[in-house]
Order: sequence, then C-alpha cells, then structure tokens
Amino acid sequence: MSNKLVILDLDGTLLNTIGDLAHCCNHMLSLRGLGPHSYDEYCTFVGNGVTRLVERALPEHLRTVEYVASARKDFVEYYYNNIDSHTVVYKGVAEMIKTLAEAGVTLAVASNKFHDGTVRLIERFFGQYEWSAIYGNREDFPLKPDPAIIDLIVEQCGATKEKTFMIGDSGVDIKTAKDAGVHSIGVTWGFRDREELTENGAEYIVDTPEDILKIVL
Repeated sequence: MSNKLVILDLDGTLLNTIGDLAHCCNHMLSLRGLGPHSYDEYCTFVGNGVTRLVERALPEHLRTVEYVASARKDFVEYYYNNIDSHTVVYKGVAEMIKTLAEAGVTLAVASNKFHDGTVRLIERFFGQYEWSAIYGNREDFPLKPDPAIIDLIVEQCGATKEKTFMIGDSGVDIKTAKDAGVHSIGVTWGFRDREELTENGAEYIVDTPEDILKIVL
C-alpha cells in the first residue's frame, strides 16, 4: 500500500461546475431584476468561496454585507437543488482517481465550495471510491489559501507533508500547497490559465490527468 496522500480541489480540477454555478448565480440575479454574466466571466469569479462568487456577480453598489448575505442565501438554496444539472467530470479524471485508489494512494478533497455542496458532488460523481477526507468551506475554518485545511487533512490521514500532493487549477490552490509545505500540481484544464499557475510557483503543471499519475506514482 502507498503512504502517499493526494488532496484535490473540486471545481475546475475534478469537475467542470461552471455551467451550474453560472446558471444558478444568474437565477439569483434575475430574482433581483439584475442582468446575467457570461460563462467566461464566471470562470474569473470562482475560486474563493460562494460569498466571493456572489459578491463578484453583484453590481458594486449592492455589495454590502447585508445584501451579499441575502443573495448568497438565495443562491445556495437554488444551487443545492440544481447542483449537477450541467456539471461534468473532466476527461480522464475518473480513470485517474481509479488508478490512484487501486495503487493505495490516500485520497482527499479540499474545496472552497460550501461544505454540503462539496460532499454532495463527490458522492454523486465519485462515490464509488474511498475518500479519507472531504472538506468544503465551513464556518469554523478559513478558506484556501490559508493552509489550515491541508494541515488538518494531513494529520487526519496520518500522512507526511513530504509525501502529500495538493492538486488544483488556480493560484489559490498553489499558494495553499506552498504555505502548507506540500507538493503542488497545477492543472491546465480548469478555470484558470497556465500563467496563473506559473506565477504562483506551481512545482508541477500538467495538461492531462494521466500526467498526474506519472508524478504521484
């Protein structure tokens, strides 16, 4: 059995969730008589949790604490019930997870998506695999890039940071890995570009899930 730990981001790494995030956020905007945003715009809005997503989608003059909280509530309620209508697994990701699991690699998820949504999506698309930890955003824990979530998972899984890999599609994930002292792998098929991964100091940058296997195994 392997004693390696792989911690994966969710949105933009395991799953292309932009379709549902965009649809549901635009629904929230329509409830308020506000216009929609495009797919490409939502790719720049995500990555720092639901509150920041909603805030970025709203016009600047409406970004008060109270208004954002109300809009967030409407978004989360609608999104939770429409969470997988347009969401798909990235090509090759399921096969990668299967290979890692069969090799005895410990698997975990660390996402800035709200916790219940994170758990629901993992169970929906990857429920056949054993996950040692699945964490989304919770009130008692800071968002990535704070490294606290990585520290928690490493301790919970009985792993070492020397043999832990954080995999994600954004600078947030890379910074999280660096600050936690674990290996970082940036993926280019997600919501952000190679330049962002490079600028944040990714140890590895990969173009396909198969490339991850070459690094980890």
